[in-house]
Amino acid sequence: MVDHDGQRLRVSGPTVLRGALRVPGDKSISHRALLLAGLAEGTSLVRGISAGEDVARTRAAVEALGADVDQLEDGTLRIGGRGGRLAEPAGVLDVGNSGTGVRLLAGLASAQPFLTVLAGDASVGRRPMDRVAVPLRLMGAAIDGRDGGRLTPLVIRGGGLVGIHYDSPVASAQVKSAILLAGLGAEGETVVREPRRSRAHTEEMLLACGADIEVDVSQSRVRVRPCVLEPHDWYVPGDPSQAAFWLCLAAGTPGSDLVVEDLYLGPSRAGFLDVLARMGADLDVDEGSGRVAVRGSELVGTEVAPEEVPGLVDEVPALAVAAALARGRSRFCGVAELRVKESDRVATITSELAKMGVFVDADADELIVEGGRPLRGAHCESYGDHRIAMAMATAGLAAHGETVVEGMDAVPTSYPGFVEDLVRLTAEGG
Repeated sequence: MVDHDGQRLRVSGPTVLRGALRVPGDKSISHRALLLAGLAEGTSLVRGISAGEDVARTRAAVEALGADVDQLEDGTLRIGGRGGRLAEPAGVLDVGNSGTGVRLLAGLASAQPFLTVLAGDASVGRRPMDRVAVPLRLMGAAIDGRDGGRLTPLVIRGGGLVGIHYDSPVASAQVKSAILLAGLGAEGETVVREPRRSRAHTEEMLLACGADIEVDVSQSRVRVRPCVLEPHDWYVPGDPSQAAFWLCLAAGTPGSDLVVEDLYLGPSRAGFLDVLARMGADLDVDEGSGRVAVRGSELVGTEVAPEEVPGLVDEVPALAVAAALARGRSRFCGVAELRVKESDRVATITSELAKMGVFVDADADELIVEGGRPLRGAHCESYGDHRIAMAMATAGLAAHGETVVEGMDAVPTSYPGFVEDLVRLTAEGG
């Protein structure tokens, strides 16, 4: 049984997942394709872009900065770039719920010789912006905001930047990307080094646009010099962070038989599949086509090391559900970054899985899940966090009895068709 009124979801389990699907286009790639196309000299095409609200906000921001964006009949976006010379927006750029959008736009705006104001919803208003404001100020941008520029709204007076060599205290693709985008319009070279390598979408996509960029994987180091980007035709494959909810549930539910097509499985994005494999999941992965098939089996607990987390940070809520279904203990180490997402995901995963009878323990930087006991239905909260909402919805499908998830209205920020896919995959499972 599935009942959904937009805000509240009711599901009854346990059930299995069967069928095939394609999840929405990768959100991280979609954001970057829009921004790079807006900066490029000439016309770019973007196919398969995410339909989520977060990406729609970035599209609106790119248009407000002067890029021409047209949607063709097949959904492809045709974007006329500005050759690095954007236009001052007439109003505030509202990123909604998108932490990626606000941080990447902060970097882009810092290189432009005008005033930009960035704002978002209450969730974005709680997320730390000093991690990008500090290096961007070192480059010469004037940035102010609440709490000394630590919180949005951010007011940015850009232009006149100089390159810096920056050792980031956190392994964050958003921080790295903000600095690299600013570096495209700065004098001299800009270098970012991370404690551990984070997701590499920005570097890969800048290379495709002909940027003067050098990547040293062994040192987690990226260098960029100022340049005008070339236009590029982008195809956005499916988002592994969205697929993870289905794959983690199916992997730990005997009787499930699921195929996800056309996933992005590039460097630093398929780490959650490695974790599932260590847990004993019955997986068939075709990296060339992006096809992942999984058959339900009995999983065992595992340990996720800190150096793995930057490549699967968004998949931890889904993996926590798999851990709850697995026999034994799973330990996620180095997960402090989850505390500054749309919710404190360490705390919210802990509280909501506990309602289902799962023993979960956590400290500042670690999450421990003791799995193997039957899950029981519960009344759960999303805390306005799309990933917590989807994690608890899928956990509810594995639980005995009815589960209610409040706050499902957060899900369309990234996965507008989530409930429709849930209904179809459980119907096909019988």
